[in-house]
This record gives sequence, structure tokens and C-alpha cells, in this order.
Amino acid sequence: MVVGSELGGSDFDDLPSARGWYTDRVGPPDTKFTLTPIVVVMGVSGSGKTTVGRRLAENLGFDFCDADDLHPVRNVEKMRRGIPLSDEDRAYWLRSLREHMDAKRDRGEPMVLACSALKETYRHALGIEGSLTALVYLRATPELVERRLRERKGHFMAPSMVPSQFALLEEPSDAVVVDADQSAESIVLRIERELGLGPNSA
Repeated sequence: MVVGSELGGSDFDDLPSARGWYTDRVGPPDTKFTLTPIVVVMGVSGSGKTTVGRRLAENLGFDFCDADDLHPVRNVEKMRRGIPLSDEDRAYWLRSLREHMDAKRDRGEPMVLACSALKETYRHALGIEGSLTALVYLRATPELVERRLRERKGHFMAPSMVPSQFALLEEPSDAVVVDADQSAESIVLRIERELGLGPNSA
């Protein structure tokens, strides 16, 4: 389901900033959730966001959302043809994701969101800064990502788009960082420990 209204241009300034009552910033080293937790698993395509995010959500009993599912059809078709998305292309998508995150918080439904969130402006549009959101960054090399994309079947992201993904990437300074070349199980355990969530957080 895609909700929200179209945004023009590449300016994200009119997107709402994080709500004031999301008072506790969640992240290492002193992590705690006092309201409805949202965990965003970010990284380039092929870093393992969906696999890791889904398993983390299952372990924690959270809902799971793959941000790729909220892309409008025109975005999917561009990526399928190997055409990188512009900021204008992403604006509608980011608004839809932000509204989905806010709705989950309003209903008290914890969620894990797998989302590329490559640039700082995109993360700002999602309301991550200063909000009750934990950010996890799956760090991957171009070689690893290209190999995974070539092996992956049925996904719209073309391997030829790997360079544009890394050109766009602005690594976060306030995230739990995990190298993506590990098994999904190892990554999930690490995330749970770092965020103080689940049975493996002690």
C-alpha cells in the first residue's frame, strides 16, 4: 500500500521532522526503547537488508516492512532498466515510508523496516534523527554486492546499478554497523545484543 502525496523536485525540507515526543534517541552505546520501537536496517541493494530485517522481526515478534514494496511502479520500472532513481523519484516513496512508520508508532506496533536510506537527507526524511528509531547499517563491499545481485533471481535491481548505489551512499555516524559478509544469523544476534532487544541482548 502506497500512501501520501506527490512531492516535486529534490527538496525534502517540507517533510515533517521527527515528532517532539519521540524523546529518547535509540542507538549505541546506551540503547533503550521507552515507546514503540522502530528498527531501520539500511544499506545498498544486495547487502542483505531484507533477509536480516525479516529474521530480526521474527525473533523480536515485530512487524516487518520491505521498503522496496512501497516503490511506485514507475520507480521499479526505471530500476529494472538499470536507470538510477533521482531525488525526485524517491520523494514520494520516502513520504510513504514516513507515514507508514508514524502510523505504526501511533498504533503501538513495533516494526523492522528494511530500507536503503543511502543519503543523510533520506534518513532525515524518514525522521530517524532525534526520533525513537534504531538505525542499523549493513556495510558491504562492491564486490560482495555485485556477486549477490548476479545470483539473485526475480528482483528488479540490476547488477549494473551497483556503482550508482555506492556513489550515492553516505555512511551514517550514529548507527549500529555490522559487516554484511557474515551469515544472517550472526548479524541478527549482533544487532539484538547492540540494541538490547530479544533473548540474545543480555
